[in-house]
Amino acid sequence: MAAFFIVTTTIKDQEAYQAYVQRVGPTLESFGGKVLLRGKAVESLAGALTHQTVGIIEFPDIDALSSWHASDAYQALIPLRGRAADMTITSYIVPA
Repeated sequence: MAAFFIVTTTIKDQEAYQAYVQRVGPTLESFGGKVLLRGKAVESLAGALTHQTVGIIEFPDIDALSSWHASDAYQALIPLRGRAADMTITSYIVPA
């Protein structure tokens, strides 16, 4: 059952954010992660728009997503992530 890592972001430091984005990509491959969307918010069609960007990464299942998130490679990026942006990160599964 596919699992999705969805992040909404407000960028604090553009240079640090770009460094974070570039470094995340290589950490995904061994866990089957695939970036589906990295986009810029345009307008809110309902409710308050509280972020600038959104990202969606698909994993084969929730175990792969959780293993990637807990991996040493990704955990090492968390301090950079904190300097770069304020993020809301959620995981989702698609029921069969």
